[in-house]
Amino acid sequence: MNHKILLVDDEKDIVDLIEEVLRQDGFQNIEKAYTGEDAVEFCKSFEPDVIVLDIMLPDLDGIEVCKKIRGFSFCSILFLSSKNDDVDKILGLSSGGDDYITKPFSPREVVFRIKAQLRRQQYQSSIHTPETETVATGRLLLDKESCRILKSGKELSLTGREFLLLAYLIENADKILSKERLYEHVWGEYSSICDNTIMVHIRHIREKIEDIPSSPRQLVTIKGLGYKLKKRVD
Repeated sequence: MNHKILLVDDEKDIVDLIEEVLRQDGFQNIEKAYTGEDAVEFCKSFEPDVIVLDIMLPDLDGIEVCKKIRGFSFCSILFLSSKNDDVDKILGLSSGGDDYITKPFSPREVVFRIKAQLRRQQYQSSIHTPETETVATGRLLLDKESCRILKSGKELSLTGREFLLLAYLIENADKILSKERLYEHVWGEYSSICDNTIMVHIRHIREKIEDIPSSPRQLVTIKGLGYKLKKRVD
């Protein structure tokens, strides 16, 4: 398989074990890093499709590494953690992670989840093939070819997940989209702990597109149903 996988954990035995199982399953393009700083640099040069990232690293923790990577990469990030706590899962997912695996784990489970992320990427790529390269909604313009969103002609500074979420809202302007639907489209399988992830990202997007983020007029909450991005703001 030509998919690129980056494994990041300061425990070499764990990295080697996951690598072995991946290679048995046909994955050949694998790189390894043992610190957070190395992970960020590897991600820039290697450009992986999926990163398996331990939260507890000797320099930067995995959450900080994830935030740095989200500044320049849309790749899938699977967190490894020895903590099985909803708060930690929310922190990981809200920082830009796509999945969360608790230690001890089965290496086969890690491979299964990597494959699930790759399938999701393939699916999203197929449905995002544009018939038209730009979509305008009010003062917002989605440029699909360059993966940019502009407000009144000025490019917005968005993280990878913020871009995917806002692009989906623009493509479905004036439609009410539930939290479940938004999460499944941008991150994958939905669960109740993901509500906070959606709210955090919606708040960040409002800070970038609304004149008064605390009183949103374009990206509005429809109580009990979800969110709607209005095509026109009176």
